[in-house]
Amino acid sequence: MRWLKKENHKIKNQLPVHIGIIMDGNGRWAKKRGLPRSAGHKSGANNFRKITRYCSGIGIKYLTIYAFSTENWKRPEEEVKFLMNLFEQYIKEALSDFQKENIRIIFLGDKSKFSTNLKNLIDEVEKASKTKTGMTLNIAMNYGGRDEIVKAVKSLGEEVKKGKISPEEIDEESIAGKLYTCGQPDPDLIIRPSGEYRLSNFLLWQSAYSELIFMDILWPDFSTKDLDKALNEYSSRNRRFGGI
Repeated sequence: MRWLKKENHKIKNQLPVHIGIIMDGNGRWAKKRGLPRSAGHKSGANNFRKITRYCSGIGIKYLTIYAFSTENWKRPEEEVKFLMNLFEQYIKEALSDFQKENIRIIFLGDKSKFSTNLKNLIDEVEKASKTKTGMTLNIAMNYGGRDEIVKAVKSLGEEVKKGKISPEEIDEESIAGKLYTCGQPDPDLIIRPSGEYRLSNFLLWQSAYSELIFMDILWPDFSTKDLDKALNEYSSRNRRFGGI
């Protein structure tokens, strides 16, 4: 448990086990400063490392970061190329930086569209952190919630076709077992900075009962104090999961 101040008095903060964060607003952050969008993405990547370490330090067990969606390929080619290079750079750094941290790194999404070099780096960092026992960091890259569900259904369909299971055996648990997050708890809290009020295809199945917090602040400016505010808000909510 942690104690956080709110309005000059303390409240007991029940930490969520799993937090999802939609990193958004890098481009607008750069535009406000007269900088290229690439500068916003670089600043956002730096903030990602800071927030990740903070979450690990306060005892969050699972953190899922939305880094690149299946729809982001529609962006200008130059911007996509910069982002892919940035991912390669930060994954290389993660191999050394996060090696000192007790953080396991898992990549969620369809890796088939990435370059061979990027795919090899992803495999390397996942293998290198596999034995870590601290926080699990999920990085969603070329990820889409609908695409994830479609892949899960297709996989189950193949099992039905091969006679391994019957259609009647398909339930919520079997679908969840085919998702990228198989074996992990659903997110308790999803935070979206940037002033947008939507999930944008992020963890659609897993977020059925997640608490949602939208904040009017661009991702590069999102601080540990902003995260604490979200945690205070989360702790004040009554989660009933459809009950009374």
